[in-house]
Amino acid sequence: MSRTLSADTMTIVKATAPALKQHGLAITQRMYERMFDRHPEVKAMFDMAAQESGEQPKRLAAAIIAYAENVDKLENLSGPVLRMARRHVETHVKPEHYPIVAENLLAAIKDVLGDSATSEILDAWGEAYWFLADILIAKEAELYADEAEG
Repeated sequence: MSRTLSADTMTIVKATAPALKQHGLAITQRMYERMFDRHPEVKAMFDMAAQESGEQPKRLAAAIIAYAENVDKLENLSGPVLRMARRHVETHVKPEHYPIVAENLLAAIKDVLGDSATSEILDAWGEAYWFLADILIAKEAELYADEAEG
């Protein structure tokens, strides 16, 4: 499924970058807390030492900020996207896991930002999330196919 990002979504996502710089770590920490509580089956896919040290939430926060800042020039993210896709293949992430992350990431944004996270912002981030998820899912499919052939 090929999605596109609307100009409005790119504008809104880019405009949230300062708030993400300020609150990104709190958002990712909340996302993991919610996700592991509601979907304990995905815990095995994560390096729990990196969770406990705070390294994984920091890395995800940095990735989300980079995405917000570069949403209108995604070519700047091709290296990080490939690294993410490779890591997802190593940890056996599948397309069916993406809705779990989406649900918990958007809820965490709302939890942390409160009323500042308007429905317009959450809708834009939902669209942006699925746009990037589609890119990752396609790249992961290629990597899984290469692995199967290799």
